[in-house]
Amino acid sequence: MSIRECLADWSKGDRMQGFWRLYRLRRRVKGKLLRDLCTFLLNRSARRHGGYVGPGAEILGEPVLPHGLHGIYISRYAVLGAGCRIYQNVTIGEVEGRAPVIGADCLIGAGAVLVGDIRIGAGVKIRAGAVVHQDIPAGCTVVAQPPRVRKGEKGEK
Repeated sequence: MSIRECLADWSKGDRMQGFWRLYRLRRRVKGKLLRDLCTFLLNRSARRHGGYVGPGAEILGEPVLPHGLHGIYISRYAVLGAGCRIYQNVTIGEVEGRAPVIGADCLIGAGAVLVGDIRIGAGVKIRAGAVVHQDIPAGCTVVAQPPRVRKGEKGEK
């Protein structure tokens, strides 16, 4: 990769190696002052990239983020398995302090929402726009609700 390409990737926010190094450092640091400094820098970096990763989130391995951290919200209580592929505008949220536990090698499509105390098995594919609020067994595919056309709406003939 040329220097020009590296600079272009860095300026767009697609190169997340520094972000994940800082994330791992914050997880290892024992002292409160240094941990707070790492949290501050991590939050600034996440804001620059347009997303949020909670300070207590447990991320195993490094997730694949094809569009960078743009619009991704990961709760501080969430657990992500290794090799997860997460597209833009995904919310992995919490309900009453409980967040999803996501298995390894999952694909989470653009605009998907995962909330509550749920378990997502390994190798699950969650398609774009899906809202998941219940457990999903390993190897399944989750799709969004089909659009419905109601009578009496504009456009009816």
